[in-house]
Amino acid sequence: MAELATIARPYAEALFQAAGAQAGDACEWLDELAAIAAEPALAAFAADPKVPPDQVFDVITGVMKAPLPEIGRRFLRTVIDNGRIAALPEIARQFRERVNAQRGVADATVESAFPIDAAQLAELQGVLERRFGRQLRLHVQLRPELIGGVRVVVGDEVLDTSVKARLEHMRVALTA
Repeated sequence: MAELATIARPYAEALFQAAGAQAGDACEWLDELAAIAAEPALAAFAADPKVPPDQVFDVITGVMKAPLPEIGRRFLRTVIDNGRIAALPEIARQFRERVNAQRGVADATVESAFPIDAAQLAELQGVLERRFGRQLRLHVQLRPELIGGVRVVVGDEVLDTSVKARLEHMRVALTA
């Protein structure tokens, strides 16, 4: 979705500049806005030309867990006024990347066939941080189809040590 990424970039950059030292706090409310915007019912509601922008704003802020700070309110109004609600999840993703880069941290998705306990996760985090050369914030997802092992995604880098990947490599080698 290069087009959505292109649309989201100036919004994420402007919010990052405006948030300044509060960028870390902005991640929380921006992620919540992104989750709300990803709901199909809200997208349909916001796309209805009969619904005024103020009503869309009120609905979104009404379902949030905590009130938006002033910068969040202004940001949301701008996004709604420009018809960019669908871009909110991508804006949040790009904004988080900027904040992570500023902090020297990266988000990592760890896909595992089985649940990982806290001790294993801490050990895995140490190994992955040495491998990728930066501090990582791990998010674990269960994917039983991997059979065993893990698959780690950090940005555009992938480390796949799953049994499924090894079987696929064997299949390719045997059929070549």
